[in-house]
Amino acid sequence: MKYRTTAAAVFAVAALGFGGVAAAQWPERPITLIVPFPAGGGTDTFARPLAQQLTTQLGQPVVIDNKGGAGGTVGAGVAAKARPDGYTFFMGGAHHALAPSLYKNLNYDIQKDFVPVALVAQPPQVIVINPSKLPVKTVQELIDYAKKRPGEINFGTAGKGSTHHLAGELFAMQTGIKLVDVPYQGAGPMLSALIGGQVDLAFDGLGSSAGHIRSGTIKPLAVAATERSQSLPDVPTAAEAGVPNYVVSTWYAIWAPAGTPKEAVDRMSAEITKALNAPKIKETWAGNGSAVPTLTGPEFGKFVDSEVGRWAKVVKDSGVKLD
Repeated sequence: MKYRTTAAAVFAVAALGFGGVAAAQWPERPITLIVPFPAGGGTDTFARPLAQQLTTQLGQPVVIDNKGGAGGTVGAGVAAKARPDGYTFFMGGAHHALAPSLYKNLNYDIQKDFVPVALVAQPPQVIVINPSKLPVKTVQELIDYAKKRPGEINFGTAGKGSTHHLAGELFAMQTGIKLVDVPYQGAGPMLSALIGGQVDLAFDGLGSSAGHIRSGTIKPLAVAATERSQSLPDVPTAAEAGVPNYVVSTWYAIWAPAGTPKEAVDRMSAEITKALNAPKIKETWAGNGSAVPTLTGPEFGKFVDSEVGRWAKVVKDSGVKLD
C-alpha cells in the first residue's frame, strides 16, 4: 500500500510538472522578457508597465532585456534560440510580421520558432511632425508641401524594415509624394531626432508618441485608424484628412520560444489577460491610444499569419528591399 501511494504521488507531480518543476510552482525564479528595441520606443512603452504588473501577479521579477538592431530582428533571433524552459519570453510586434518579406536571411521564423502567447496592445500609427521644420498644419498641406519639394522631406524610422518605415512608404505611395527615410536604432532614438530637428516627420505608433504630443514637442496631423483616438479626440483620422485608405495600426505581442512547456505558456497567457484588465494597465493603455486586446494562444497565432500576408503585399507594392 505504501508503494502504491508513493507511485501515485510521483505520477501526480510528473503530470503537473515540466522541466523538473511543478506547473503549480512556476515561476520559481525571475523571468526574462526580451524586447528587441532600445529603451524608450513603442515596444518598451508597453513592455515595462506590463512587466511590472506581471511581477506583482507572479511573485517573481519579470526583467526587461533590450536587444535592439536591424528592425527588431536581432532580438528576435536571440529569443528564438533561448532555452525553452518557461523563463524566457519575447515581446515583438507588427514589425516581426513584415520582416519575413523584407529579409532574405533571417535566422528565425516568427511562425515556426515561436509559440504565440498573447496580443498585448494595438495602438494606431500617427503622422507626427516637428512643427519648427515643417510649416504645415494638416495632412493636405503636408502633401502639397512635399509635392513641391520631391525628395527633400525626410522621415525618421525605427530602422529599415520597421513599421515606421513601411508606414511611411505606404503613405508616400498613396499620396504620390517622394519622401526620404532616415533609419535609427529604435523608436526612442528616432523620436529624439524628430524632436531635435534632425528629421522632419515620422509615422510612429501612438504609444511612443503620445507623451511627446501632449508636451507639445511634436505635432500630430492624423491617426492612421478608422476612428479617432480617445486619447487624441481632436486629431482627425487619415481618411478625414484626405487619405481614405491609409489605415495602419501597430501592435505588440508576447511569444515564447518553440518548445516552451505548454503549462508555462498557458499560465503566462492567463496572467497577461489578468494583467491587461488591471485598472492601472487599462488606464496606461488608454493614455497611449490602445484598447485592451483579447487575442491569446492559437487565435493570436492566426492573427499573426494574416499580418504576415498583409505586409507581404505592402512590401511587394512598395518595392522596398533590404538584403
